[in-house]
Amino acid sequence: MPLVTIVALCFNHARFLEAALDSILAQTYPHLEVIMVDDASTDGSADILRRYAAQNPSWQLLLLPENVNNCRAFNLALARTTGEFVIDFATDDVLLPERVAQQVAHFAQAGSRCGMVYSDTELLDEAGQFVRHYYRRDAQGRLHPPPASGEVFADVLARYFISAPTMMMRRATLQALNGYDETLSYEDFDFWVRASRDWEFRFFDVVTTRKRLHPRSKSASSYRRHDPHLASTIVICRKALALCRTPAERAALAVRVRWELRQAVRYRSRPEARELYKLLQKMQAVRPLDWALRRLS
Repeated sequence: MPLVTIVALCFNHARFLEAALDSILAQTYPHLEVIMVDDASTDGSADILRRYAAQNPSWQLLLLPENVNNCRAFNLALARTTGEFVIDFATDDVLLPERVAQQVAHFAQAGSRCGMVYSDTELLDEAGQFVRHYYRRDAQGRLHPPPASGEVFADVLARYFISAPTMMMRRATLQALNGYDETLSYEDFDFWVRASRDWEFRFFDVVTTRKRLHPRSKSASSYRRHDPHLASTIVICRKALALCRTPAERAALAVRVRWELRQAVRYRSRPEARELYKLLQKMQAVRPLDWALRRLS
């Protein structure tokens, strides 16, 4: 039975923290390694984490003296762990009881080339009320569009389709990438790009997680002026271009870069729009509308 590491990352999640940690305790899978990390919260989260650490002596606790953001905090925790599989768990979310057991079983079926398993999510508002599922379905209950499985590098370049909170990652995959890129302001897109180049991803059609939606979250503020999210996305797109091997992959990346250019123009992020246009030029993928958007920025 493989050991599974849960890295529980907290930054000012006091309102939701007990529900998140209780969902770890409720897991039906017994072979767990848990490390709780507080990224210098200011809302009393550390006191709650200390209490859970005292009640669960096998759990590790890492209280960071200053805020280092998710990528760095996760890497610091990962270095202290040994699990064959790893969950990056934000402590404003909730794991459903069968989550770990189901995903470990899915890894066993998928084989050694599978670097990550992901699944569906219940999206909640801040009051904990159900909003919708992450993946939409048609009248017959079929996923629309269907999430990609297997060799997904080109899919990852062209569109967002992975529910990040549901990911269970293979430690060997994270080690091959040297963990998250700490120069970036967020981690998931970069992980998807770099990992999917050499590893398969598998979608498991079951709800494993409840994710809380926050109107002030990083994703909600993306593309606003001076937000670091878009600058990180441009860095990731440059990395992706270096990893492309075929015209089809470069075409998929052009779809992404063109979409990001539209967002940059929409929110008047002029320096970022210029960089995205230059990237399309480098890819020899500029279209007339791209030129017009560049002029508008």
